[in-house]
Amino acid sequence: MKIASRNVNGIRAVTGKWFYEWVKQNDLDIICLQEVKSFESQLPPEFRYHMTEYDWVWHAGERPGYAWVATLYKKSLKFVSWTSKFESVEHFHEEGRVVETKFQDFTLLNIYFPNGGERSDGTEMLSYKLKFYEHFIHYINKLKTAGEKIITCGDFNICHHEIDIARPKENIKSIWFLPIERAEMDKLEQEWYVDVFRHFNPELKDQYTWRSFRAWARPRNVWRRLDYFRVSKDVLPHIKKITHETAVEWSDHCPIVLELDW
Repeated sequence: MKIASRNVNGIRAVTGKWFYEWVKQNDLDIICLQEVKSFESQLPPEFRYHMTEYDWVWHAGERPGYAWVATLYKKSLKFVSWTSKFESVEHFHEEGRVVETKFQDFTLLNIYFPNGGERSDGTEMLSYKLKFYEHFIHYINKLKTAGEKIITCGDFNICHHEIDIARPKENIKSIWFLPIERAEMDKLEQEWYVDVFRHFNPELKDQYTWRSFRAWARPRNVWRRLDYFRVSKDVLPHIKKITHETAVEWSDHCPIVLELDW
């Protein structure tokens, strides 16, 4: 089984020829997309034509053109159910940040975590981001206690360690790398949710998933690792490998792909 995750920064901007070819070439079973920024009704007609193998869950928020996530899965999979809420926390639901899908062997959460920087209107968002993480950790702990195997993927909007950012010293006071944010990633590991990429590549440097379109960041490899697969420890025996597909373009985030023996 292959599960891909990617922040597409607007699905209508990437659903062209190369997107469909990438899906087909990789034979993806599940595709988790963040920042789709479109209602399902706004998808181009060719999307349904090319994606006939898949069903999908679309979580559109109440603010047009902002955030939102979608999970596409092959119709052949043993799908059980879906939800888009951490229980009844409505103010997180409104921004369309979560899709949880249950399959026969595991529960998958596709999440676009808040950025934490100020909005264009000056609204402070770091406290919202930290509260989101608090509810997320509480929620997945309930799933784990109920005996579920958990896979979480998406744009976590945090570089956990210095190895995960190209300029750690220069960014110590920057959103995405603040100590208070990185502490949330520490909490996840304390609760036994493993960063899959670092589990298999603990010392591998210059491995990032996001780069700015500005200032020649791509050729200089001035990137950040913001996109993760984090899993409960009981999922680890099923993992074959994880890859960062940095050669794939059409967004400021690259896809990450998890392969499992399910």
